[in-house]
Amino acid sequence: MKLIAGNWKMYNGPGETREFFEKFEPPSGVDVVVCPPFGSIGAAVASGRTIFAQNVHWAAEGAYTGEVSAPMLLELGVAGAIVGHSERRQYFGETDETVARRSLAALDAGLRVIACVGESLEEREAGQMELVLRLQVEAIGESVGAHDGLVIAYEPVWAIGTGRTATPDQAREAHAFVKSLLDVPVLYGGSVKPENAEELLAEDGVDGALVGGASLDVESFTAICRAAASQ
Repeated sequence: MKLIAGNWKMYNGPGETREFFEKFEPPSGVDVVVCPPFGSIGAAVASGRTIFAQNVHWAAEGAYTGEVSAPMLLELGVAGAIVGHSERRQYFGETDETVARRSLAALDAGLRVIACVGESLEEREAGQMELVLRLQVEAIGESVGAHDGLVIAYEPVWAIGTGRTATPDQAREAHAFVKSLLDVPVLYGGSVKPENAEELLAEDGVDGALVGGASLDVESFTAICRAAASQ
């Protein structure tokens, strides 16, 4: 069964979240999770759908202003968390080490984890895609191994929010390389939308999608979920 995860980033407050879930009816035959901003988690959990957070700290508690722990998320009814999204790496100083630590803490606490990896445009053009992915994936693998609760999301940084999307061949190649390093499901992320979802999800080794902007629109996100269910 394919996994489709909607990453809302810093969009949709509690009211918009309730409106979304009043309309959202995903098809059967697909595992669907939604990742709202922290302020909307309560409203999202109340929908009865599977909800992930967008981040989680490695400590159970402590003086970490602005962070949230795995036990807190579990108490809220959250089922998992995204870890190491490229925006966290770019804007908030995430490193391969902190991504691995967050992943381990979340999995040990009983949360599912979507750990993000991916190369920048400069790295791809320099022929460094495999080197970058190896460093990122092996850091996670050395920390947690092929954990049943772990999913990797391959998100080429050059395709996130840019409208550019990896070709099916590029996605297949990257996913095969990630799986050669760590035997876990691999999602594709990076400008996934209804128009390209079916073609991408049909590729070998593409076990689902981490959807950004298109997950904010009920109709678009439902269409992507339908594309996954039809595979």
